[in-house]
Amino acid sequence: MSSSTEVITVAARGSLLSRKQVEEVYAELRCFHPDVMFELLFVDTLGDGDQQISLRSLEKTDFFTREIDALLLKSSCRAAIHSAKDLPEPLPQGLMIAAVTKGVDPSDVLVFRAGGHLDTLPSPAKIGSSSARRDAAVRKIVPHALYLDLRGTIESRLAQLDAYKYDAIVMAEAALIRLGLCHRSRFRLPGSSAPLQGKLSVVIRETDWEMKQLFACLDAH
Repeated sequence: MSSSTEVITVAARGSLLSRKQVEEVYAELRCFHPDVMFELLFVDTLGDGDQQISLRSLEKTDFFTREIDALLLKSSCRAAIHSAKDLPEPLPQGLMIAAVTKGVDPSDVLVFRAGGHLDTLPSPAKIGSSSARRDAAVRKIVPHALYLDLRGTIESRLAQLDAYKYDAIVMAEAALIRLGLCHRSRFRLPGSSAPLQGKLSVVIRETDWEMKQLFACLDAH
């Protein structure tokens, strides 16, 4: 890279999990390009601000990426880092995926309060979930349950669980790994998880050939 592009402005959501994801991409990239530095731009998206809309009703939209996409398209940043499963399909015209990382464990898990496990769930159990697919996976092991919408950051969701709003909640194992929360009592759900869960995506402008070359080393897709 030339000296004028050693510092790259990178945008991402402002949650703690998103910040950990940016750190993960940065650490992997520096294994190949040790002179690269990120200038970070953290953004609150529509999905972060609107906690009322059920994620069950959403398809592959830009609910969690719209504001960041806009920054990319007007050249306010060179790249954006997202959970790969959160990307809209198709991407906005003018944007492309430069890399999809190898990622971490893609499993969904049912998380309990401290000391809890499947046998301690009441009947019917109140299960916090964000998708019909996850509901179906839980139903295989907890056939009689009430499925309630679950929104918020990972920390907020766990706080709601610990405050007895739910008896258990479904979340991605990848989120617990990245946030150092693998001490939480949990049960791995059967079946497949959402496509690309656990992986991270780097999105850039289609015309930014330099960023294509830079991030190509991370692409494991």
